Amino acid sequence: MTGGGLLVAGTTSDAGKSVVTAGICRWLARKGLRVAPFKAQNMSLNSYVTRQGAEIGRAQAMQAAAARTEPSALMNPVLLKPGGDRTSQVVLLGKPVGEMSARGYFGRRTGEAGGVRYGRREELLETVVGCLEELRRTHDAVICEGAGSPAEINLRRSDIVNMGLARACRLPVVVVGDIDRGGVFASLFGTTALLSREDQELVAGYLVNKFRGDVSLLEPGLEMLRGLTGRPTLGVLPHRHGLGIDEEDGLRVSLRGTVRESAVAAPHGADVLRVAVLPVPLMSNFTDVDALAAEPGVVVRFCDRPEELADADLVVVPGTRGTVRALAWLRERGLAAALARRAAEGRPVLGICGGYQLLGERIEDEVESRAGVVEGLGLLPVRVRFAQDKTLARPHGTALGEPVDAYEIHHGVAEVLDGEAFLTGADGRALDGCRVGTVWGTHWHGSLESDGFRRAFLRRVAADAGRAFVPAPDTRFAALREEQLDRLGDLIEEHADTAALLRLIEEGVPTGLPFVAPGAP
Repeated sequence: MTGGGLLVAGTTSDAGKSVVTAGICRWLARKGLRVAPFKAQNMSLNSYVTRQGAEIGRAQAMQAAAARTEPSALMNPVLLKPGGDRTSQVVLLGKPVGEMSARGYFGRRTGEAGGVRYGRREELLETVVGCLEELRRTHDAVICEGAGSPAEINLRRSDIVNMGLARACRLPVVVVGDIDRGGVFASLFGTTALLSREDQELVAGYLVNKFRGDVSLLEPGLEMLRGLTGRPTLGVLPHRHGLGIDEEDGLRVSLRGTVRESAVAAPHGADVLRVAVLPVPLMSNFTDVDALAAEPGVVVRFCDRPEELADADLVVVPGTRGTVRALAWLRERGLAAALARRAAEGRPVLGICGGYQLLGERIEDEVESRAGVVEGLGLLPVRVRFAQDKTLARPHGTALGEPVDAYEIHHGVAEVLDGEAFLTGADGRALDGCRVGTVWGTHWHGSLESDGFRRAFLRRVAADAGRAFVPAPDTRFAALREEQLDRLGDLIEEHADTAALLRLIEEGVPTGLPFVAPGAP
């Protein structure tokens, strides 16, 4: 028996598709259903490694957690990791198959890398439909997330993630609109009216997201929208602070912003601890710092000027898909010199993955940037050579006497020449990373989510920084994530028409949905 399905589309990027998809997954999981998330094609610099060693978008891993199921490559068969404005690494079924331009990917021409042809829509559509059908065979429901807008008429011919997928699999579609941006009625109506008659037949209703105020004032507009389109609004979701989930695209992070909008909890000790994160170009897996931001009294902010590092107790150089490019950016902005001064003064610096690589002495890159040999910042006795094969792993080790679980996603292979190993095995053997004085580096993403290690690391940072900061003894990051996912489930259960959503998932596309002129050109 094949399980039901639903596609959550959006009027724009960041309309709330990921949040709504996760919320529906958690709501269904709490009802006892076997549910899985799915995103046919994802463009993201934030990724995750499954237990089988496959790389998928981190948002889909988060949605799998919401669904209380193990993430797999089936949930995100195509992942595009931008390497610049025009090219991306193509990850197919969890494994990288090569770099490709946007024109080559979305156009009709066929590309080939690693023996895999990936330029033709038909071939990719066959792959993603096969993955979705396999998930539907083993689950009661699969909640699919679209990408961008389904009304991107310039890309409709090559679409495999929005209406192209919905039409291939006869999925009912719910369109999410962000009312906080303004113009939500025009966005929902216009999105529908720009679709072809065949695509419109699948659009079953709307969800309004991020509403502030009295819903009764919105209801006349919702009724008029139903009169214009023949489609109901299936919920008005209120704006909630602190519902940030694992972001899809690090390119869109504000350089002046903070990790989360929620207020920093009061410190457990006398002082707060200030963490500055450098928003390097092509920043990836910056979600590593979320575990720091979850600690009471830890203030995390993105900083892109040397003077902003002056009062920071810890500077984090996060991962990047462009290590050599990030290195040049640090030098151009004077941040490289600021990091060198910190190291000389014994003030803490942490580099993660690409950030670790650029802290080393030398980088030999004929893969990512093809820049050849480039001098690093020289803060760690490490030499890095980029390999064609990508390391994808879920390692376990020990650091500062505490267990650490993590994941690895990198082409760079580090040769550690000196210093102290950052992470070791149970037998004391060096596993990864390097530490010299107060400068730390590791390839392991997610290590700070291990509560005992995070507290031990923050105590060491506080001592080196001269701060009377004490980590709270009871912060459990996994539990905080669970609470957050439950809040998403509550959002759907309390503010959406769950009976209507369940009918769509179980019964499929409603019949007789009217056409909204003019339709696709």
